[in-house]
Amino acid sequence: MTSEVFTQTITVPKSAIDARGHVNNLTYLEWCLNAAEAHWIRNTSEEQRKSYVWFVLRHEIDYKTAAFEGETVEVSTWVTSAEGVKSERHYRITRPADNKTLVEAKTIWCLLDGKTLRPAKITEEIRNLF
Repeated sequence: MTSEVFTQTITVPKSAIDARGHVNNLTYLEWCLNAAEAHWIRNTSEEQRKSYVWFVLRHEIDYKTAAFEGETVEVSTWVTSAEGVKSERHYRITRPADNKTLVEAKTIWCLLDGKTLRPAKITEEIRNLF
């Protein structure tokens, strides 16, 4: 599956810094989830967002190097597969100043019917949005 890459730029806030002086590991995951949601919102209609919701089944995340307060990072995400009721979305968080990869991650998502919250087959229409 060929997929568009969606990217958000973030300036690391003080609130993201942990006791060791760098971005907290959970913050990276939060940034990934926020990028996925923003990508979904950007590419879908209000009607589609009412009809379907995504539920996380699994996260995998590899931490490569740290980021620090005030640095600019880019969170990129793209969908690599969407079959049946499951979709695999990848993420890469980089620091443009030195082109370092900070995090690589992926999430397995399950598409749910917005009313029943039961798994829903990913339609061609949804697949083509990404």
